[in-house]
Amino acid sequence: MMSNVPWLTTIVLFPILASFLLPILPRDGNRIIRWYTPGICILEFSLITYIFHCHLQFDSQSIQLIETSNWINSIHFHWRLGIDGLSMSLILLTGFITTLATLAAWPITRNTRLFHFPMLVTYSGQIGLFASRDILLFFFMWELELIPVYLLLCLWGGKRRPYSATKFVSYTAGGSIFLLVAALTLSFYGNGVPSSDIQVLMSKSYPIPLEIALYLGFLIAYAVKLPVFPFHTWLPDTHGEAHHSTCMLLAGVLSKMGGYGLIRINLELLIHAHFLFGSWLIMFGAIQIVYASLASMSQRNLKRRIAYSSISHMGFVAIGIGSLTDAGINGAISQMISHGLIGAAPLFLAGTCCDRTHTLLLDELGGIATPMPKLFTMFSAFSLASLALPGMSGFVSELLVFLGVVTNEQYSSLFKAEITVLEATGTVLASIYLLSMLRRMFYGYRLSNESNPYLIDSGPREVFTLTCLFLPILGIGSYPNLILPLRNSEVFSILFSYSNVG
Repeated sequence: MMSNVPWLTTIVLFPILASFLLPILPRDGNRIIRWYTPGICILEFSLITYIFHCHLQFDSQSIQLIETSNWINSIHFHWRLGIDGLSMSLILLTGFITTLATLAAWPITRNTRLFHFPMLVTYSGQIGLFASRDILLFFFMWELELIPVYLLLCLWGGKRRPYSATKFVSYTAGGSIFLLVAALTLSFYGNGVPSSDIQVLMSKSYPIPLEIALYLGFLIAYAVKLPVFPFHTWLPDTHGEAHHSTCMLLAGVLSKMGGYGLIRINLELLIHAHFLFGSWLIMFGAIQIVYASLASMSQRNLKRRIAYSSISHMGFVAIGIGSLTDAGINGAISQMISHGLIGAAPLFLAGTCCDRTHTLLLDELGGIATPMPKLFTMFSAFSLASLALPGMSGFVSELLVFLGVVTNEQYSSLFKAEITVLEATGTVLASIYLLSMLRRMFYGYRLSNESNPYLIDSGPREVFTLTCLFLPILGIGSYPNLILPLRNSEVFSILFSYSNVG
């Protein structure tokens, strides 16, 4: 579908162009900055919603709103954008979470211009990545968020924030090397004119050994970002030290870049290799669910416990992508959307709790349900959502992933049984570490208003932010067709490509 208006270029460039105005805004304290960035994000999200409602055809299997222009002719680098249901759903998630993250950053008063600048640049990079139809542009957008996120991690947060920021950059940049080499190989392979157009690359065929090597190169980059065991160790350190608004971006959007890359590049372009590695993805995803759940149980730091819980839930994404079934892939995509909402909320709650209690150690918390009933209610609600309680979005996603594995006739009954046992074990362990976390935080008599005068309950801004996150969780859980039709045509197209493989 073509359009005379460059809608996608507009939503990609608007946040980063708006960020360049931050240094010239009047220096009237932090009041203007506090309103400016959320205002920009609301305008951007409104524009995204308008494009979604008025210009996207849900039943189309083709890429829509295609925009192409030459950028660097010498290396055949084009500004090529386009969307389908998969990319549009993640663009909507990005706009929604980023807007709420700017509200979560409201209390920041130190270097507010410097804080909001990388947040807006990251916003552009994330939308650009989900809309890219050129693999070199995809890599460019992948790298665009690296330095801004490093600044957000390094300058605001806990005492060990420089270490966590450096670890994040080291892991991500290391994975990006593999991504760049694999992307260039795809673009320049063959005797014809080099092309980095993803649509053109889908029609190419590669020798199996080369395809496997390319698949592994991309997989390493995406495994770092998702993250997938054993490339996950940067995430607990980062969540443990970062400001909670930055944690919302990391859990809500950045980790979804890895899952999107697995589907858009590995699943669509490297069909034979993915057919070979699908069972390995399932196996590592299942191991990740149990391992991260066990690791979460041993954490004394509240945000690190939530971080390992996040890693555990992303294991379902790997399983769904590896299942190569309608239900499994739909479940993986639904899990990315669901986790973007469920994963961001507990980290925001943990940050607001730390602002009041001045500690993240579970051993030093306890008994705060009485002075902070709103915080207790919302923490309990999102913990139940993380448990995949029926009626919540996580239940739908994890159920689809489970069905995707057990309905795949290519896997043996023993393999299906083993994966099912590991998934069930992870679910049981999740109830243990989440309910234990609630008990240690909110019950008992350790803290009170008399011992800590900062135990003030959640305010209107925090309640509004969390309500905005909770309503779509309930909506998707109660009526999954709110999001499933967005990707049905995309999943059908992917599975059709695999029907003649094997």
